[in-house]
Amino acid sequence: MLKLTELTPDPRKRFLLKNLVTHLHQFVSETSLTTQEWEEAIFFLTATGQKCTPLRQEFILLSDVLGVSALVDAINNPTVNGGTDSSVLGPFYTDDSPDLENGDSIASEDKGDYMYVEGRVLSTDGTPVPNASIETWETDGHGFYDTQYAQRDKPDCRGRIHADEDGRYGYRAIVPVAYPIPGDGPVGQLLLATGRHNMRPNHLHIMVEAPGYRKLVSAFYPDGDEWLESDAVFGVKRSLVVSLEDVKDAGEARKRGFPKGDAFKLLKRDIILVPEGQSKAAFEQNAKAAAKNAAV
Repeated sequence: MLKLTELTPDPRKRFLLKNLVTHLHQFVSETSLTTQEWEEAIFFLTATGQKCTPLRQEFILLSDVLGVSALVDAINNPTVNGGTDSSVLGPFYTDDSPDLENGDSIASEDKGDYMYVEGRVLSTDGTPVPNASIETWETDGHGFYDTQYAQRDKPDCRGRIHADEDGRYGYRAIVPVAYPIPGDGPVGQLLLATGRHNMRPNHLHIMVEAPGYRKLVSAFYPDGDEWLESDAVFGVKRSLVVSLEDVKDAGEARKRGFPKGDAFKLLKRDIILVPEGQSKAAFEQNAKAAAKNAAV
């Protein structure tokens, strides 16, 4: 089989396939995999694919709980000069987020407790990044994404805004809550079989893009959540844990667009983007170091 991989024209694909086959065969040999275990693995992967829909990605979820997503994220997004750390995309991203204005709400009314998110998008040298696209999504107050409901007439608890010319952004959201990842599929069965919980700490997803900068996929994790240290998909990084301020002022609530009540949470956080040149240099440096270590 390894000889056949040499027929692959594309060098990168040839390299990936050769290493994949090598490690798969090593795994089978080292574990003395039985025919029954092989069949169960085939059935598991088949069921994982069958569980996928246009709005649910069970394979991403599998990658998440195995730590593969976090590892790929770490390799491809090395921290550079104080840039905001990345985090896993997760299986609940969709490409139909509505375009909103600064100050608008990503959530329809009565979806959860009010939260306002604000800050600036900056480069690693502190200069503002104007007109950066900020896509954001989260669960509702019950711990469900809009895609998990049987009836989804339109996107909810998700949206896309743009920073202004000075890099400032702000939008209304709701306080995220901890939630279990779906347990009704093969991935849920895997977690049960391995004695693991399926909880994720509360978080707010962000995806930030601007010309000349590395695309940032990340999330903010409010402090105090009991699952911060044992996230089922290994997405938490200490630098992404944030504090929420308590604001109790009816006038301030109205000023920020909340239609009722006198209290809301305030999440203030600047987003630091890494220029593409710095990102590429860091990635190549890490890749060379990894290759050198692998050769030892």
